[in-house]
Amino acid sequence: MDFELLTIQDCPHGSTARELFSRAVELEGNNPALIAVRQIMTDEEADASGFHGSPTFMVDGIDLFPSTAEPAMTCRVYRTAGGLSGLPSLESLRQAIQARLAA
Repeated sequence: MDFELLTIQDCPHGSTARELFSRAVELEGNNPALIAVRQIMTDEEADASGFHGSPTFMVDGIDLFPSTAEPAMTCRVYRTAGGLSGLPSLESLRQAIQARLAA
């Protein structure tokens, strides 16, 4: 499994996203040291990567939270029980990882 976190420069959720992803990956029985972090620098790179905002959580090149939005160099929001947030909940991230591992 390839785990990748995509962010933009100065993402206000970048470091917290890395911690969250590490925790979720570890809880699912994988080594969090395997997470690659890549900074998206241009609109072209965003388009080529299918990047829908920062932070984006990927497993094997697939966005764990598919989006119909156009690729863009922007912040991303996630639906949580408490409303919109810059990060998914730990539980929803774990569920997305589980679904991807089962696919």
